[in-house]
Formats: sequence, C-alpha cells, structure tokens
Amino acid sequence: MLQRLVFGLFTLCALTLTGCALSPQQLDPNPKLTGTINPVGQGQPVVVRVVDGRSSPALGTRGGLYPETSSIIVPADKLLPKLQAQTEAAVRLLGFTPSANAYNAPQLTLTLAELKYQSPKEGLYVTEANIGATLRVDVQNGGRRYNGRYGASLNQRFGMAPNEQTNTKLVSDVLSDALSRVFRDQNIGQLLAQ
Repeated sequence: MLQRLVFGLFTLCALTLTGCALSPQQLDPNPKLTGTINPVGQGQPVVVRVVDGRSSPALGTRGGLYPETSSIIVPADKLLPKLQAQTEAAVRLLGFTPSANAYNAPQLTLTLAELKYQSPKEGLYVTEANIGATLRVDVQNGGRRYNGRYGASLNQRFGMAPNEQTNTKLVSDVLSDALSRVFRDQNIGQLLAQ
C-alpha cells in the first residue's frame, strides 16, 4: 500500500514538472510569393536551384522552464520542394521558363541561408518570439554574376505558448516576406534577360 502511495506521488510530481516543459515542434511551413512581379523575359530557359545552406534544421527553442526540450525544427526535405516551386513560379512571372538542365542557360540559385526562432531565455512562460529568415540569391548569365541577401523578421508576442499551427503560420509568413523581397529586386530579372 505504501509502495503504491509513493509511486502515485512520484507520478503526480513528474506530471506536474513536465507540465511546465514544452515539447519539440516540427513545423511544415508553406511560403507563398506575394506582390506583383514585372515580366522582363521572353520565355528564355533559366536553370533554377534551391538549396539549404543552414547548419541545422533546428531554428531555436521556444524557451520556458526547460528550453532544451522545446526545440523548433523545419526539415529541409519538407521545405525545399515548396521553396523550389515558389521560386520557379517567380521565374515564370518574370517571363522565363524554369529548367532543370538547359545548356548554356542563365542560372538562378536560391539558398536558405538562415531560419531562426528565438524566445527570451528568462522566465517560465513563453511571452514572445523573434523569427527571422535570410535568403541568398546567386544569378549567373554568361560571365556576369549577381549576388544578393534578403531578410525578413517578425517579433510576435503571445498570451500563452504558441502551438505548432501558430508557429507554422509565423514561420511561413516570414519566409514569404523574404521570398517576395528576393523577386522585387529588379537586378535579378535584368541579368537573366541579358
């Protein structure tokens, strides 16, 4: 009887402590190109590549009492195909034809350079998050090259710890903003059209 009581108390204490911990989240963001793009091409082929330049799929943690258990992860195999599709759509809107392999065609490489999620380290509760994304573009046409870095960030405050759906939307919004900034850069279309 005493053994059951001790086990029951131990279980109750363990559940109470883990109630303060936040579980890891694996996000599946869906970035979307927004805004208008002025077409400058005439259907020329462009080789389009999207690569992951991050050192880790982990963006950071959501903080809380045990931040080491509250990591936020965005796997490359889920995100890169979506970024590839949006980049190809942008190239089409610019007036070009995306191609996997076109001999001697201009090349556009989009690199996901950084994706981060930071919550304040102090405090037991998650009250805000700073989310940031950086994309890098390398364009090559013949002997000419153009490189650019495009970032977007968001500071979001919360009344309670955000769930996976909320964080997925926030990361999607930041990625969409960074992607839209890339293709508002008129230098990209101009170099591809030369």
